[in-house]
Amino acid sequence: QVQLVESGGGLVQPGGSLRLSCAASGMIFSIYAMGWYRQAPGKQREWVATISRRGDTNYRDSVKGRFTISRDNAKNTVSLQMNNLKPEDTAVYYCNAAGTAFWGQGTQVTVSS
Repeated sequence: QVQLVESGGGLVQPGGSLRLSCAASGMIFSIYAMGWYRQAPGKQREWVATISRRGDTNYRDSVKGRFTISRDNAKNTVSLQMNNLKPEDTAVYYCNAAGTAFWGQGTQVTVSS
């Protein structure tokens, strides 16, 4: 069956960096656009970034210039490089195969001094 497994979260100080990864299995990874979402405590899940099958990218305004989404179709992975992290980036981050109900279990990112 389809599995998406996120990793790379952790505790980081404001201004720091983290790189999240999502490993996909049980699906033809290359045919899907892939996205990252996040959910902060008490808030709804929100979209963060998307990368198309061809590698075109889109970001929510609050992360533009700080986050970079990328994919490796040979390794069935999608990554999110997060730089200059802010406390408001604190959330559980999830990856998703666009247009599907395939979600990972999430990885916690905490930005705090």
